[in-house]
Amino acid sequence: MHSMKKVFLFILLLSGADVFAQNLIPYITLFPESDGQRIELQSDIDTTWVKWKERGYNFGLNPKVTPMHVHVNSILSTGYMLQVRGNAIEKNRKRWGFHVFEGYATDDKSRITMLLNKHVEEAKPVAELYYYGTEYNHSEAAYNWFRIGSDVRQHSFMFSRDKAIFYGSLRMTNAFTLGNIGNEDLQPQPSDKDAETNYVEDAKNVNFKELKESGNGTMFYDKDRNIVVIKVDGKWMKLVVEALPESIKYPFD
Repeated sequence: MHSMKKVFLFILLLSGADVFAQNLIPYITLFPESDGQRIELQSDIDTTWVKWKERGYNFGLNPKVTPMHVHVNSILSTGYMLQVRGNAIEKNRKRWGFHVFEGYATDDKSRITMLLNKHVEEAKPVAELYYYGTEYNHSEAAYNWFRIGSDVRQHSFMFSRDKAIFYGSLRMTNAFTLGNIGNEDLQPQPSDKDAETNYVEDAKNVNFKELKESGNGTMFYDKDRNIVVIKVDGKWMKLVVEALPESIKYPFD
């Protein structure tokens, strides 16, 4: 047994915790590295653990290969940083191998979730951050607002599954593109299928519903007719545009 581990166990023995020390040996391991020691904590695999009966613990994990949670009954503080890294059986160490952080609300059901590489969109892997509610599905109602900027009402930027509300000003340093929407991008009736597996058709219904329920000032590019439209006084109207003067030339034309 390594000297540092001996010292640790000796302190426990002096305190009269000899049985405790012996039971602790398999779960605290010191690994000798080049010039120091590295500590590792671990729990047993136990499919009968009572917490595995709760969705917040077992959802997306396999109790047959996943150790029981290590619970720290205190605040974690570090002068460095926290890391979540992959391993040979990563899909059983995270939820589906993607979740890297979860923070539960007072109802112990809704949660903030951060995950990596569950999806690929626009030809790149995606990192996702959202506030998942208590519906436990992929519907719009399942996602609460995620606020960024401050904790002051109507002074921040809020995001949900299909909406974003910017209470503050927005400054663009590059081009701003309106949604290009045509008949092929609209579906009046919602699908009865799960939005995760039927995301293309579900997004078309989101487009239709948003335009149907939109207020004055809503704009989009009608790609079927090549016009920009805007809702004014409850009516959709064509935005009048004109050709550039011949004297204006852009290098990116």
